[in-house]
Amino acid sequence: MAGTWTLGLITLALAVPATALSAQTAERIRADVRGWRQAHERALLADFSKFAAMPSIAANLADVDRNADHLEAQLKARGFQTQQLRAKPGTPASVFAERRTPGAKRTILLYAHYDAQPVNQSGWLDPPFQPTLRTAPPASAKVDLTASAAIDKEWRLHGRATADDKSTIAVTLWALDALAAKGVKPAVNIKILWEGEEEAGSPNFGTIVRANKALLAADLLIMGDGPMHQSGRPLVTGGNRGIIDFEATVYGPARALHDGHYGNWVPSPTVMIADLVMQLRDEDGRIKVPGLDSEVPPLSASDKAALAALPPVEAQLKDDLALGRNIGTARIADSYLSPTLNVRAIHGGDTRSPAANAIPTMAWASFDIRLAPGQTMAHVKQTTETYLAAQGWHIIRADPDAATRKAHPKLLKLVWGDGGSVAVKVALDTPAAKAVIDAITRTSGAPVQMPLMGGTTPFAEVVEALGAPMIGVAVANADDNQHAANENIRISNLWDGIELYAALLADTRW
Repeated sequence: MAGTWTLGLITLALAVPATALSAQTAERIRADVRGWRQAHERALLADFSKFAAMPSIAANLADVDRNADHLEAQLKARGFQTQQLRAKPGTPASVFAERRTPGAKRTILLYAHYDAQPVNQSGWLDPPFQPTLRTAPPASAKVDLTASAAIDKEWRLHGRATADDKSTIAVTLWALDALAAKGVKPAVNIKILWEGEEEAGSPNFGTIVRANKALLAADLLIMGDGPMHQSGRPLVTGGNRGIIDFEATVYGPARALHDGHYGNWVPSPTVMIADLVMQLRDEDGRIKVPGLDSEVPPLSASDKAALAALPPVEAQLKDDLALGRNIGTARIADSYLSPTLNVRAIHGGDTRSPAANAIPTMAWASFDIRLAPGQTMAHVKQTTETYLAAQGWHIIRADPDAATRKAHPKLLKLVWGDGGSVAVKVALDTPAAKAVIDAITRTSGAPVQMPLMGGTTPFAEVVEALGAPMIGVAVANADDNQHAANENIRISNLWDGIELYAALLADTRW
């Protein structure tokens, strides 16, 4: 064996002669990688559990820095030249690494993020940063690995960031290890960019990319965020939607009032916030803001063909999610090339049960708009505010004083979030994208090809700054509960991900 394993770190004998790819078939590479993984499964799970146990919420810079240091050490041990890139002191680092392959003519830049969503959701079965093995849902029973003769590929490792996105980082490192152990030389030069604040909206990421364009230059960008297709097949995407968010606060009486004495005379903020929601979108998800989608181009023939070719998953999803109906388009992915207005949260009145019989002083809601290709944040903001003003809302930016409250019957404090990003979309018929699809097909079977994924990443700025095509290659299971309680990664997705990323590194040529 070309390397030796130590928990949390792999030391590789990189100087061993590498077998040329021409002497290996994709099937042989896959078998070699699988054999290496099978020999190390328990150590891999222990290694990944240690990584997932490291808190990495972007708001806590000290935790993020510990993750960045850990990843930099992991990459250095694998022969990479590394550095931490920051927009300015006191901001999260993006971990950059580079390793050249003698004779390689192309360079691939791999992206993922190591930061995590906050963990304040209710319903966690285990502490969020205490990775725990459990059986597949709905049972989700704890697993005693020490008492198990074998590792069941259907088990889930629960914990924040296990799926989004530390799984992609882990399988990338393990794919490098497996190839090195079997003497397989990558087909490309490898650059890595792992971000530390994606879940905070990437406020500094664009600055980092623009300041390091030469350092990050590549022929192809591979984005490792997001889950696989709901069918369970590998998924490649040509980009992702953008996002912009805002918070809305409406106001009632200056003090809370008895709803029996005043309920038929004093306007209720809880009713007002409900009205605001329904003014923005209807119960079928249609956005009511005129012109908000006017920048979105019509679907191309190739987009329509790609969407039509997606495997049907809707009936199974309805069953899994116990849904009596769906909203919007009949097929879930048909809406990804259009904007979506989501109501993330609503708060008004006494949130205890039973609630107090009172009219509250204010109510609040949080929204995000997923942007389709072509949409600009400035246009979305302008059309939204113009429409709300036409509905009688007087828009303010800070809490009002008594005079302001008395002067306007419908006050709306509207605060747009910092940052945000536009959509990015790259055709999947470019030579580089075809090379990725072919490599995945030879290793894991034909992937599902989706023009755009529904979620958001900061990659629009990367694509624009570097001028290179991008393709998304997902690892996590579609039912991974990302951004919610009991986030999890299916063990089989980790194992399959090693083979998938080994193929990207060893068998992508164009």
